[in-house]
Amino acid sequence: MRKVLIIGGSGSWGQELTRQLLGQQQDLEITIYSRGEHRQVSMQVALQDSRVRYVIGDIRDRDNLSRAARGADTMFHLAALKHVPVCERNPEEAVKTNVQGTLNAVAAATEREVETFVLVSTDKAVDPINVYGVTKSLAEKIVINANLQDGGTRFVCIRGGNVLGTQGSVVPLFKEQLARGNEITMTDTRMTRYLMRLQEAIGLIFRAVEDAKGGEVFVMKMPSVRITDVAEVMTRHLGNAETRVRTIGIRPGEKLHESLVSRQEATRAFEHGDYFVILPTMDIRSVAAQWGRTDFVDAEYDSEHNRFLTQEEIAGLLDQDGWFSGKSAAELSGLSKEELLEVFRLEGWVR
Repeated sequence: MRKVLIIGGSGSWGQELTRQLLGQQQDLEITIYSRGEHRQVSMQVALQDSRVRYVIGDIRDRDNLSRAARGADTMFHLAALKHVPVCERNPEEAVKTNVQGTLNAVAAATEREVETFVLVSTDKAVDPINVYGVTKSLAEKIVINANLQDGGTRFVCIRGGNVLGTQGSVVPLFKEQLARGNEITMTDTRMTRYLMRLQEAIGLIFRAVEDAKGGEVFVMKMPSVRITDVAEVMTRHLGNAETRVRTIGIRPGEKLHESLVSRQEATRAFEHGDYFVILPTMDIRSVAAQWGRTDFVDAEYDSEHNRFLTQEEIAGLLDQDGWFSGKSAAELSGLSKEELLEVFRLEGWVR
């Protein structure tokens, strides 16, 4: 029986990862390790699957995490303090979870001789200008460098951009704002972001894990959107002629555009199907030789110079995931209304 541990598994990414894993294999046991009691109970009710067990625990607790990892074949590390404004105000807490927590997770994987360890990272880790990005960049370095240790664990990073409808996405915000006050707030009309449906992003994780040798950063190729286009599409479907768009200014630590491969990384990054693969700077298990690639892209991959979804494509994605339905933003996000409003508050959208 394959055993999988998902750290931070009760969030949006973890729940979709769990659903897809359960659909792929019958002989499987998944352990969800996370802090949120309410989230775990809600997930248990929604899934109703005896192959999933739930452990309350914090990634900062190394001993408890090591116990949860006993017998695991694969570990997915999804836990993070990730709200940019929150991390800006609480850098020490961000370091404890995103950096020390990653050190704990790597130690647990090594101690329990896990076969494969996967860190799901973020575009914020590329040329970081905020605390969240810096801590995630360091987490990537910790995971990649873990391949220098003796032992058979493959440590790999997978880096992606924004995912439709998850916490921090503007889509639930815009839907809630339109329903409450027929208004959308935007930080800057020039802003661009990567965007992909969660189901597709999780599917890419599996393919990267299959190809990984240990020591690479796999970067999802994701289309971009102009936030103004998202606002226009949602106004067309959920607003009216009286809908207002109000510009409130860039929040602390926020970028106009995001990158998934930096200019410096591009000298050792190559295209591989739906990914860019970034090779490590160090000779980790001769991973560069195993790939045998020298056709490096040598160009930054950012959201400003990328393929943009048309408004029709954006509308199709939103419709496919039910954002034009009668369901509330909270229901579609899998949160209570109070939880959703707390997310907006933490993100600096509401006071």
